[in-house]
Amino acid sequence: MSRKSRPAFPGTQTPDNIEAMIRVDHAGEYGAVRIYEGQLAVLGARGSKAGAAIRHMAEQEQRHLKVFDKLVNERCVRPTALGPVWQVAGFALGAATALLGEKAAMACTAAVETVIDEHYAAQLARLGDKDTELQKTVEEFRAEEIAHRDLAIAHGAEEAPGYRLLSEGIKAGCRLAIALSEKI
Repeated sequence: MSRKSRPAFPGTQTPDNIEAMIRVDHAGEYGAVRIYEGQLAVLGARGSKAGAAIRHMAEQEQRHLKVFDKLVNERCVRPTALGPVWQVAGFALGAATALLGEKAAMACTAAVETVIDEHYAAQLARLGDKDTELQKTVEEFRAEEIAHRDLAIAHGAEEAPGYRLLSEGIKAGCRLAIALSEKI
């Protein structure tokens, strides 16, 4: 007698779960928009040298978010239930690092974008050629995120006081946010 396999528990993800990929990418782009809004709320008022670079990166993140908004709606993907948390946490992270100075704000960007580069690379490996539309989107956005990281480093991210501690703390938070947003 053959045994039927049980359906997966809610929240269980398979390695190539496209819905989870879209959900977490949507959440990540939302978080990035909020980080830049927090940074600009502090540095924009100061006439910061980094302000133009941050505004440019923020515009690209807004575009990324619009694309993932569209994918969430077209593919009927449930967004993360943690949106309200990321709204507050993203803005707070951006504002707090900006209050520490331009280099700390750039250290935040470099740390976040390093994790996003790794995350998008892993998604591309899992996607293979299963979903060429999503693959092209992720490849394009990954290239822009890498450019954001490089721009942040060029603006002195690695010169921020306590850079290693700040960077590693932000990276750990980003990895946790990714894991939670895929499932919740």
